[in-house]
Amino acid sequence: MDAVLFVGHGSRDERGNEEVREFVASVASTLKADLVELCFLEFVTPTMKQGFDICVSKGATRIAVIPITLFSAGHAKLHMPAAIDEAKLRYPAVNIIYGRPIGVHDQVLEILTSRLGEAVAAEESELADTAILIVGRGSSDADANSELFKISRLFWERLKVKWVETAFIGVTAPLMDEGVERCLKLGARKVIILPYFLFTGVLIKRMEAAMEQYTAAYPDTEFVLAEYFGFHPLLKEILKDRAAEALQDEVKMNCDMCQFRLQAMKDHDHHHHHDHDHDHHDHHHDHHDHDHDHHHDHEHHAHDHEHQHEGHTHEHNHNHDHHDHDHHDHEHLEIGELAADNAKEDAQKKNDPSKAATLVGEG
Repeated sequence: MDAVLFVGHGSRDERGNEEVREFVASVASTLKADLVELCFLEFVTPTMKQGFDICVSKGATRIAVIPITLFSAGHAKLHMPAAIDEAKLRYPAVNIIYGRPIGVHDQVLEILTSRLGEAVAAEESELADTAILIVGRGSSDADANSELFKISRLFWERLKVKWVETAFIGVTAPLMDEGVERCLKLGARKVIILPYFLFTGVLIKRMEAAMEQYTAAYPDTEFVLAEYFGFHPLLKEILKDRAAEALQDEVKMNCDMCQFRLQAMKDHDHHHHHDHDHDHHDHHHDHHDHDHDHHHDHEHHAHDHEHQHEGHTHEHNHNHDHHDHDHHDHEHLEIGELAADNAKEDAQKKNDPSKAATLVGEG
């Protein structure tokens, strides 16, 4: 029996949890699965453990786990796979497939376009003096944060409006207040804030309260808060596609056997942030001889390194591209230090103790 187990984040706001339940109920009847269940990561039950128990108790022999998350940060990269690992130990006869989060998706851009259209007055044919500020949750995971900037850039390319800016409600910079200030300094007379959120919750209510503050602080500027994703039909299509590809065993990402994730899980246990947004790269994991291809487009330095492990090959091609920023608050390593660090890493992972020891001494 095939089951789909959707995993929501969970919210302290019960209305947000209820929206997730209603959303999954609306999608369930459209899926080619015998059973559709919902569980949550935190704040509310059933938990993931309970979700697996429910599916198995109802006869599931194959379970597709589908994260209802925008990007992969700590939860989708570490905590969900850890729960899956535990379930596989408890139910070794059950085939558990880990599906992909939403990620950077063309239909997400369609949802944003739709929400923007709803927020713009019918008589506004152009947005000449309008800035669009896309606001996400914010994460301690740099990859997840960078994906929101990618979404903003793709949205700008699609609309060809003058300004599309990016900010976060918490955890990392630029915060929403900073994003608004930047829009005003660029010359915007109107700011439309697009929440990059699936459902309502504490953070959406925080954004609603902030709108009143902005209106009072900048009386000459018009502020509009657009609707979050919610029950948009295209969101249902995306989640249906994620479930279908998992049930067809066509998922292009799966980390359940990745030794790097298992080590990261140990390091991450004491640094768990709850304001996570979720994104995952398209990693291709073969569960025996693993081939992991990570392609990062950054501009800073280029290096190719190949790590050899027993039956396990990782190829990393990094083409780094730094955009122009007004300022950096980060301390950067000198080029020599960076090269030495990379050499140390390569030497150590190629199991060359003499070379590694030499490099450590030089450091």
